[in-house]
Amino acid sequence: MPALKDFLCGGERRVPQSPLPAKNPLEPWRRSPQSGLRATWLGHSTVLLEMNGARVLTDPVWGPRASPSRFIGPKRFQPVPVAMSELPKLDLVLLSHDHYDHLDFTTMRLLRRVNVPIVTSLGVGAHLEAFGIAAERIIELDWWETHRVPGTDLMLTATPSQHFSGRGLKDGNKTLWSSWVLATQKHRVFFSGDTGLTPEYAETHARFGDFDLVMLEVGAFHPAWSGIHLGPENALAAHALLGGGPLLPIHWGTFNLALHPWDEPVETLLRLAPKHDARLLLPRLGDPIEPAHEIALETWWRGVDAQPQAAPPPELELPKEMPWPID
Repeated sequence: MPALKDFLCGGERRVPQSPLPAKNPLEPWRRSPQSGLRATWLGHSTVLLEMNGARVLTDPVWGPRASPSRFIGPKRFQPVPVAMSELPKLDLVLLSHDHYDHLDFTTMRLLRRVNVPIVTSLGVGAHLEAFGIAAERIIELDWWETHRVPGTDLMLTATPSQHFSGRGLKDGNKTLWSSWVLATQKHRVFFSGDTGLTPEYAETHARFGDFDLVMLEVGAFHPAWSGIHLGPENALAAHALLGGGPLLPIHWGTFNLALHPWDEPVETLLRLAPKHDARLLLPRLGDPIEPAHEIALETWWRGVDAQPQAAPPPELELPKEMPWPID
């Protein structure tokens, strides 16, 4: 297990020399996806999913640090490619578990006046209520429980994952963590949240069938954490248990949460994927993609470290309340 001094002094190239290339998704978002399914990776585990007209935002993190403090803790090295105020109208926010790089206090406080439902794992609602989210907006699910989003044909099911929870020294594993299946009449999507490699992914595939999009965490891994984080090699094993399908790697390219080089997860995935017959989707941040379409595989992150070192991104100045439409 890495010690505190390892995190403070160990590892090389843990952050990129310059900001990663990103696109502004606002213009594409104005048009409906031709296939009915579109995903926009916004950094780490934050993805805007569009499924048959329904919009779901996963694990939204706009805050500057994955930490309980504004001044210490893992700092974002990559800004979100779009402001929260520019997001389209959402039908649902999905929270996998309560860790700081997935459940962000700053973001939740901004969402408290926006009348959008939040689906999450069992017990996480207490955190949300403490942040000012109205209880009637919160839906908590145990594993294998399902929620239908009103006014849509979208069904969300919490499925088993292998992780842990807690935001302080005394609340370890008091709330649940989950992976998720999102399904409409036409499409099925899998979202891993955080997890180690678990054979229960085979049961998930047996229950739901093949997926049109599989989103799996690949970053912030260490050999000592193989039971709680996948990393690229175990992500490919999990992908096989889930029956394959287009693979969008998440949980990388935003925070320095481990000792490996910042680009090691995606480079390892790119090297190993052909042996596993895995179709990778590697969009730039903010680039909306439709898994049903042919998408050129670009190594857009390479060359970032060859550029002159840029100043770190400034601390994000976020509004006290969300300026987008209040229902």
